[in-house]
Amino acid sequence: MRRNVLFLNRSYWPDQEATGQLLTELAEGLADEFDVSVMCGSPNSIARNVAGSDWQGVSRRNRVAIARVVQRRFSKSSLLLKLYGFLAFARAVRRSLRTAPAVDVCVFQTDPFLLAFEAMRFRRRTGCRLVGYLQDIFPDVAIAAGLTRNNLLCRWLRSRLYRVYRECDAIIVLSTDMKELLVGGGIESARIHVVQNWSDTDLVRRIGRGEAFRQCHGLADRFVVLYSGNLGRTQNLELLIEAASLLRHRADIMFVLIGDGAERPRLQSLAADLQNIRFLDFVPKEQLGESLSCGDLHWLPFGSAFSGCLMPSKLYGILAAGGCVLTNADRGTELYRDVVDGGLGLYVAEGSAQAIVDRVLWAASSPAEIEGMRQKSRTAAEERFTARHALSAMSRILRTV
Repeated sequence: MRRNVLFLNRSYWPDQEATGQLLTELAEGLADEFDVSVMCGSPNSIARNVAGSDWQGVSRRNRVAIARVVQRRFSKSSLLLKLYGFLAFARAVRRSLRTAPAVDVCVFQTDPFLLAFEAMRFRRRTGCRLVGYLQDIFPDVAIAAGLTRNNLLCRWLRSRLYRVYRECDAIIVLSTDMKELLVGGGIESARIHVVQNWSDTDLVRRIGRGEAFRQCHGLADRFVVLYSGNLGRTQNLELLIEAASLLRHRADIMFVLIGDGAERPRLQSLAADLQNIRFLDFVPKEQLGESLSCGDLHWLPFGSAFSGCLMPSKLYGILAAGGCVLTNADRGTELYRDVVDGGLGLYVAEGSAQAIVDRVLWAASSPAEIEGMRQKSRTAAEERFTARHALSAMSRILRTV
């Protein structure tokens, strides 16, 4: 008998945000075995080639039922407005779940974290099984980002969230570091499953050095240090701009930031006098392999405070495109083991622009070594980080619960 599975997450197709793209691939893949539905909001970021008529009013796509709740969108540049947007979306989900039909399994994600409470209310009404699929762990991620302190309110909120997690039939996290954080909070280890994120290795492939993309953006044969993703508060991209400033005399080295986010205007202002740094817009998913392939070295920031509360999903796109990673992940973390111990990239000391410069200069003068790391990255993506691996693990968990 096919079981009914409902996913709760703000972001879903055609949203270009990472959680939406991953959930779309996951839901459509699981539709082979389950009757899958998704309750989501309106997309924040849509590819330019997707018109409103392509998604508005669409209630089913690739065998997945889609229910979009009515929500107001607020600027991400204001933390208060962002929090208010979270609350508004959670309330809209609550209203929709009051009359939603029962399902066998409800899977809540963390965009936003408040969905845990709405999913628990739905469980109490319908008696469904409950699975938490945590792309990050709140409020720890907000504390790590410096958005708040570990104050009384955060401790109270953490206790409420962990109470929900303890009642879940299963919890899914992205890394062993995240699992250890939950176990330290009193969640039973046997109910916590590690399912790593992935990239579409058929769509995102290494395409030389992204020659077409380089030609389009005037990068030619320069050594490109690339960051591709959200330009937000948590990435500490000022460090990359500082490194670019220290290398302003090297015309053969270019720093490229692809993406958008609340911090982009400020970062562009900081880099206004630098000729060796470019800001580019997101590319459609179909061109992601071309844009990522242009990077000779991919900056993947991961401060020590984040290691237990998230795992950067952009890693898997970099690996799929055969990218060499440069990260400041702490020794002993899963990201460090994957990248540095696995021979997929290089390590720099956290918070040191000069350390970035030193690694960039070494990499620019060591093409054979960098090429070896790029080949290992693509192999790792194919052997360990594909949707097939995640679908198999997720299917097994859903059948078990």
